[in-house]
Amino acid sequence: MSQALATLPITVEQWANLDEDETGELVDGRLEEEEMPTAVHELVALLIAGLLSAWLSPRGGVAFGSELKLAVREGRGRKADASAYFPGRPFPARSVGATKRAPTVVVEVLSPRPRDVRRDTVDKLAEYAVFGVAYYWIVDPLARTLEVRRLDPGGRHVTLASAAEGAIQIPEHLGLVVDLDALWAETDKLPSDPEE
Repeated sequence: MSQALATLPITVEQWANLDEDETGELVDGRLEEEEMPTAVHELVALLIAGLLSAWLSPRGGVAFGSELKLAVREGRGRKADASAYFPGRPFPARSVGATKRAPTVVVEVLSPRPRDVRRDTVDKLAEYAVFGVAYYWIVDPLARTLEVRRLDPGGRHVTLASAAEGAIQIPEHLGLVVDLDALWAETDKLPSDPEE
């Protein structure tokens, strides 16, 4: 992120139209540094996005990776690790910019830094609720857990299901299963030392 952009106030529209080399999310009109994902984080996000895409494609939905910009409210723009629009939910337009259409599902994969954990489990949780995201999944590769939350009528995400192992049938979505054992087995294939 350029030093000038880090200090200047910008609008959601300006953030949405930044060059792809300019990373970051928009928080209260300021560009905020994104988390520094690990290889495990990226692999988990990719696998979850692929799973959502494979399940949604024949049903008429669509899944996205980590670069889809979500205009969650004035002065706030986020990029989830994965997101999905189920059939019947309007997809983002093909035009350049951030979408103001809330996904059906947003997935955040936790990173080890405490400030990143807080951002995903507190800040974004509240923002995605106000934005209208129906389901919020939080995946923690360190604890090896998946938590599925649903937006309740009171406008809060409440826990629907959580698991650490086995194949979890995602509640309210017939046939959508996350095999956590297979997911963690894939992450275990990554070398523990970058020199390996």
